[in-house]
Amino acid sequence: MLKRIIFATGNEDKLREIRMILSDLGVPLVSMREAGISAEIEENGKSFEENAAIKAKTVMELTGEAVMADDSGLQIDHLDGAPGIYSARFMGEDTSYDVKNTALLEKLEGVPDEERTARFVCAIACALPDGRFLSSRGVMEGRIGYEIKGENGFGYDPIFFLPEYGCTSAEIPPEKKNELSHRGKALRSMEEKLKAILSEK
Repeated sequence: MLKRIIFATGNEDKLREIRMILSDLGVPLVSMREAGISAEIEENGKSFEENAAIKAKTVMELTGEAVMADDSGLQIDHLDGAPGIYSARFMGEDTSYDVKNTALLEKLEGVPDEERTARFVCAIACALPDGRFLSSRGVMEGRIGYEIKGENGFGYDPIFFLPEYGCTSAEIPPEKKNELSHRGKALRSMEEKLKAILSEK
């Protein structure tokens, strides 16, 4: 029986969102900091899935506990899928997202609506101490807007425009965002897989 799951992230905003989405899993989620782990993990995978797997397996081997990890990012078609797997590291990890978002808007200056298509992608990996490994993926399609708008999201949410809602993913309520988002979709898929394991005798 899983007593808890360590989520391999240091991002408190992300963890708050994840806890909301997985609130009925019935297993406590703790951050690496809460679990007393401070590992530097080199994310050298070639895809979101590979990077999530590297994080989950590394921390599981360190702790002997169930570990979940995500790797997510923004793919902009006009920029050949950039920043992609380098989304967090784009312009440097310590660069504020205001600066990153402004830079991306500048790169798309003069680009018409139909060429501003983009998507958020999230891969979730879960490494269990018994050797089992689970993975899931979620995608949210949209466009890059023309300005930074909204206070509800984080990261690239304030420039990610959802045409069907007429606003950015940082302007919709958190509950709605979790329903629509790439992370929400990937986590709900992972939740189903974990519930199947938790129900085993």
